[in-house]
Amino acid sequence: MATYPFVQVDAFTKTPFSGNPCAVVFDGDRLSDEQRQHIAFEMNLAETAFIVTPTQGDVGARYFTPAEEIPLAGHPTIAVIHALFATGRLRRPDGLHVISLELRDGPIRIEVRVEQGAATEIVMSQRKPEFLRTYGAAEVAPIFGLAPEDLRQDAPIQTVSTGTPQLFVPVKSIQALRTAVVDVAAYRELRVQGDFFSPHLFVTEGVTSDGSTFARHFGVPPDIAEDPFTGSATGGMAAYCYRYGLIAVTRFTAQQGHWLGRPGSASVEVVGTKMDIETVKVGGNAVLVLRGEILLPG
Repeated sequence: MATYPFVQVDAFTKTPFSGNPCAVVFDGDRLSDEQRQHIAFEMNLAETAFIVTPTQGDVGARYFTPAEEIPLAGHPTIAVIHALFATGRLRRPDGLHVISLELRDGPIRIEVRVEQGAATEIVMSQRKPEFLRTYGAAEVAPIFGLAPEDLRQDAPIQTVSTGTPQLFVPVKSIQALRTAVVDVAAYRELRVQGDFFSPHLFVTEGVTSDGSTFARHFGVPPDIAEDPFTGSATGGMAAYCYRYGLIAVTRFTAQQGHWLGRPGSASVEVVGTKMDIETVKVGGNAVLVLRGEILLPG
């Protein structure tokens, strides 16, 4: 029986059992993609991360949802760096450090603040935003149980990618956002015909005074129905909001997960001009909640 050590990390929070949980599996080089997919399905979390040997950079990782591999994701990135420091697999002296994390499609820049050997703040720089296909309100709103009038008219419904393409749906009010529910059959049809991985519905207000945005991020089986906190989409949302003037500032706090009983938050910074955004930095904290071993034949 082969054993694979893993930990579970709650990302975008300092409090256990909040934020977004991610399983981080070490020794991922020993696993095939098929085995990684089986493990991610078994974990039944939004994503499971597998640590692999990088060909360039300091650390390598691959991310899988229960259904498929995803090229870039936010909360697994925060979880991976936190897990490596928490288990002593990655060490740096106290201070601010830059780490290169190699993902499936190449490396990204990570800034880590280390205090007493622990990673206390982790910030990822996402890929340069790409603004892709747009959709009509009458086409999209009913899929989420909303009327076209529930959506903002001052910005398009659009796919934006900062590493993973997400569909951004700006909702007028937090009350309307709360009523959103997915018509699974209609959503599957839109996704097959669309250019996005998953949808991100959001408002430009927080659920507490600390937040400037609040979002809901949906999926369908075998992926989880709703993601507690979506770091990659938070980056794309920030780029979208800045491009279309929905948020005037370049730094703010994004919130998600509160209605799921798993409140999370991220610091967000948009770098560049409205028409030439270079990157979006998405940062947060994490906490280790579980250690264990995966047992596989062989």
